[in-house]
Parts: sequence; C-alpha cells; structure tokens
Amino acid sequence: MNRELLMLVDAISLEKSVDRDVVFGAIESALAQATKKLYEEDVDIRVIIDRDSGDYETVRRWLVVPDDAGLQNPDAEELLMDAQDRVTGIEVGDYIEEPVESIPIGRIGAMAAKQVILQKIREAEREMLLNDFLSRGDKIFMGTIKRIDKGGDAIVESGRVEGRLRRSEMIPKENLRNGDRVRAVITEVDATLRGAPILLSRTAPEFMIELFRNEVPEIEQGLLEIKSCARSPGSRAKIAVVSHDKRIDPIGTCVGVRGTRVNAVTNELAGERVDIVLWSEDPAQFVIGALAPANVESIFVDEEKHAMDVVVDEENLAKAIGAGGQNVRLASDLTGWRINIMDANESAQKQASEDQLIRTLFVQRLDVDEEIADILIAEGFTSLEEIAYVPLQEMLEIENLDEETVNELRVRAKDALLTQEIAREQTVGQVADDLKDLDGVTPEMLVQLAAGSIFTRDDLADLSTDELVGITGQTEEEANALILKAREHWFDNQADSQGEQ
Repeated sequence: MNRELLMLVDAISLEKSVDRDVVFGAIESALAQATKKLYEEDVDIRVIIDRDSGDYETVRRWLVVPDDAGLQNPDAEELLMDAQDRVTGIEVGDYIEEPVESIPIGRIGAMAAKQVILQKIREAEREMLLNDFLSRGDKIFMGTIKRIDKGGDAIVESGRVEGRLRRSEMIPKENLRNGDRVRAVITEVDATLRGAPILLSRTAPEFMIELFRNEVPEIEQGLLEIKSCARSPGSRAKIAVVSHDKRIDPIGTCVGVRGTRVNAVTNELAGERVDIVLWSEDPAQFVIGALAPANVESIFVDEEKHAMDVVVDEENLAKAIGAGGQNVRLASDLTGWRINIMDANESAQKQASEDQLIRTLFVQRLDVDEEIADILIAEGFTSLEEIAYVPLQEMLEIENLDEETVNELRVRAKDALLTQEIAREQTVGQVADDLKDLDGVTPEMLVQLAAGSIFTRDDLADLSTDELVGITGQTEEEANALILKAREHWFDNQADSQGEQ
C-alpha cells in the first residue's frame, strides 16, 4: 500500500504539474478528516506521511493556551499550567501531541479522498497561476468575459486566471456580454475569494491613468506625470498633467497628433470625454485650469477651510458649474479643494456680508467707530490677532492712522484677545470629560461646541448632521462620522442590557 501511495503521489504531481509536497499535504488532510470523524468530540488530528517510504502516523493535538484565556475548546486545547505538568519547557502556542491509531488508506471513502485531494490540487494550481500572473506586475487586466453571474458581475478570464468585474465597477450604460474582450484596472487581489481572486474596475480613476500611461510613452519615460484624475464614468473626466522636461508640452503630448492618443482612451471608455489640465503648484492657478472651459474673473482662497470662492461672469456661469454640477464637481475632485462658484453680484453680496461681520467685531471689541473699522478692513485686516501681532511697521504705514492710534489699537486688540481666551477657558471648563475624550474632537472644536451649548457626549449625539456642520464648519461626511462616534455608547449599553436579559 505504501508503494502504491508513492506511485499515486508521483502520478498526480506529474499530471497536474504541482509539487509532491502539495499532493502529500492533500492526502494528509484527507486522512486527518477521515480520522476526525471517528470522534464525537471536536478534536484536532494531524497525519504525517514520510515522503520517502510512504509510512504515516496519526497524532491527536492540543493547543497550549494562556491560563487566563480559559479553554474555548477543551477537546483541542490545554492550559499552560496543565501542559507544563505533562511536557517540560512547553510554551503558549505549542502543541501537545499523542499518537493515535492510524486508519488504513483503504478505509477512506474513495470519493471523499479523491475530492479532498483534487480540491487541494486545484487550490495549489490557482495559487501558482495567480502568483505567476502577479509576478509580471501588470496593472491592466486584459481578458474575455467568461460569464455574467446573477448579480450582474462579469467573470473575466485571462489565460487560466480569472478576475471579477463587479456591476458597480462597469461604466454606466456599458452592455458587456459573454465573449467580449475587456480591459480593466486591478484594484485588489484577495486570494480568499473562490474562483476569481482579482477584483477589477473600469470606473476607477487609476484605470484612466494606466490607459494614458500605455498610450503616452513620455509618461513611462518619466518626462510627463499625471498628478491626479477625476471621473464621471462614461460621461466626462479630467486629468492633471505636468512636464518634467521644458521642451515637452504636456497637454499636446497627451492629446497626440490629431487627437490620436486621447481618442484611444476615449474609445476604450465608451466615449468618456477627457479634459487635460495643466497641473500647477499654485492651488489657485490649478483650480482656474481645472474649471476650463469656463473663464474665471477672480478667485478667493480660504486656506483654513481649504475652499475657494470662484467668481465668473454670467456667460461663463453655466460652463463653470456644468450639467448637473459635473464640471465643478470634477474640478473639486481633481484639485482636492472645495470650490464655490458664484457670479459678481453673489460675490459682492458675500463680501459685503463678511465685511459687516468684521466691522461689527472691530467696533465692539476695539471700541472704535465704523470709520476706523473700515480703514482696517480696507487694509486687509480680518481679525483681532492680525491687529495685535502683525509687525508694527506694517500698521504704521497705514496713511489714515497715526502712531498713537496704532499703538492704542494694538493694546485694545491684545486685551480683547485675553478676555476672549479667559471666557473660552471658562466655557470649555463646562464641557464634560466624556466629550473632551471623544476621538475626533479637537480643542478648537470643543470651543465651537461649547459656544453652541453642546457640553456632553449625549448633547453631540442628539445633533443632526446639518446642525453640527453649522456649528463646526466640518464637511457633512466628517460631521456624520463624529455623530455616529458619539452614539456608539448608546448601542453598547443597549447590547449589554439585552445580554443581561
């Protein structure tokens, strides 16, 4: 029987082109499973086959676990203190093994053994094929649609390797069928997935970047670089490019002679129109380019909120926003800045409203009249901190203010800031520790929350997303995540109550 076992192993290894150890492992697993069925308990069985003689032995194992962990499975685990009484020097994570009677191979159901062995062989083959494919370093997966499953996902076959293109990762209105040749970018490889371990996407920005990399040799050579990409799959996209060689026009190079290069990408993406934008280190200039084809009249940058107010005339307003807000949305995704499009009248109204808030602040906190406040606003001052701490010489250069007035304004600004800080500390002092210690709540946010009469974690949890955005100026996503974080203890308490019942 042992000689026949070795011959079987060699035959399967040769036929399936897999290592002998893989076949031995499959047989060991089959024998272990068959032996385990002889026990009523949930035991751990291991079979060891001698690779040269074909002899094999069977052992029952107990995993050594820490004393304070307790036994989750007494039939296959042993506490450390008990294990050390049986085996000197044994440690947590080791196994205690005791020989048990081996069952003859002939007693194993032939079909069961065959199924286990073939399953292990198939798994080994898939792993070898997958590793061979991944070793090539391809980012684009090219293959033929083998089938469309009930959920609409496409299984794409490339050689003997399969990838899964989910319905959500297909370009909208794209009608893919069995036998179609497709290309997609590899987004993830999950070896635990059965059948198709490679996850694909035709909607990811990375797919467009890789398509341009294939069409534009200068990118692969490092002469050009795609800095970012934003897509509305199947409709429109924007890419930002920069040249590392002054002799090369980045936009023209990506477009190609008579548009051949960009058209090749567009054709692959079901007619998706591509705007090629010149990347710039200057965020404002980058945003202006990203909003093309609209012409920008002026732009105001708010570094603190990472936002820009972009002013366009009536003629360019529709272009800047785009159908359904598509153009401004893509420009925002491309640049990473929040972009607010407005016309001249809206800009003027907003500026007047902001100026009035600053005017009121200066009049009340500095105890000056509106004329002095307007002089400060006209010189670009927007906060008490600027008045208190900008270099003295800069303020002395203001034509309508003498030195005595400047010094008095600086003293009043510093006094106002001190009073404000004392009041802030008193207000924050009312905030409960459970809110102070909540992940995601910053010291600045505590001040804003306290000013909005939010003093406890439950107060925060009771807010709506819109209310929190109005208090802190966060994005809706950030505000929603913080509210959910504040509510976690509600669900924990509810689960504990149900557990006690």
